[in-house]
Amino acid sequence: MLELRRLRLLRELSIRGTIADVAFALSYSPSSVSQQLSLLETEAGVKLLQRNGRTLALTPQAQVLVAHTEELLDSMERAEADLKATMPTVSGTVRLAAFQTAMLAIMPGVLRRLRGEMPHLRVEMSQQEPERALHETGLRNFDLVVAEQYPGHAAKHFENLDRRTLTYDAIRLALPATDPTDVSEFDRVNRIEDAAFLPWVMEPVGAASRHWAEQACRLAGFEPDVRYETADLQAHVQLVESGNAVALLPDLVWAQRRRGLRIADLPGAPVRTVFTAMRHSSERNPAIAAVRECLHEQAKLLPSPHTAEQNAAIVTSATD
Repeated sequence: MLELRRLRLLRELSIRGTIADVAFALSYSPSSVSQQLSLLETEAGVKLLQRNGRTLALTPQAQVLVAHTEELLDSMERAEADLKATMPTVSGTVRLAAFQTAMLAIMPGVLRRLRGEMPHLRVEMSQQEPERALHETGLRNFDLVVAEQYPGHAAKHFENLDRRTLTYDAIRLALPATDPTDVSEFDRVNRIEDAAFLPWVMEPVGAASRHWAEQACRLAGFEPDVRYETADLQAHVQLVESGNAVALLPDLVWAQRRRGLRIADLPGAPVRTVFTAMRHSSERNPAIAAVRECLHEQAKLLPSPHTAEQNAAIVTSATD
């Protein structure tokens, strides 16, 4: 009889490539992973791994087992979901991955509501970049993810994940507030084109938001002078509010804090899409479904991008 836990280790190896990566992802020691895979070979009665230089490759027989393991894991997850659906109360643990602004703007209200309505439900939340979060949710290391995609940058699709749009989030040019006692070069900026020679803060190279921001500047006719890099959008806000940089920031940043800077609309009124994703095989799990539903209910309370009030003036002051 093949053990499902060991089959999952084989599947993880097929995806992650090395025993060390499998051990790190699942919080095992490398020696433990190697031992379990050796036991799986004994159970299967065939060779599953072959060394290719310094790396391990899966044999054709191992590939067959990996294909069946995905089906087995789906069946097991559906069985667990159906079992939990028979319980009188929603309970258990839901592992959630979310990016920073969603954690700050949406999650406080969600967690407060869930604690009041479902006291037996435990939510474990981890801040993750969307691409990694989607990947790890597909691998069953998270149950639910809140992710984002920027205009023209589709987030990678995983066949075993169900996606639902959560909200749309306007992106605008953020500028230091005007100080009538100390006129600066930032005060003359009302459009993105005006910021061609100013210092910028952006997320690190490789992030979808960074690529999108650079393209927005290039479409405006200039290459941005990116002097500051950080994945922390709260640091972006501080650098802009302190008069040290300009940035392209989404509206969700202001959901839980007062805006102490100016904003200017961008050409085409761009918005990023925020969405939730969970595995198809866990859709009937009442705990995961409850957290997801609460996320979508909370998102309805957020202001819609480009409301009439926001469109009334292109540039707003820090006192808005």
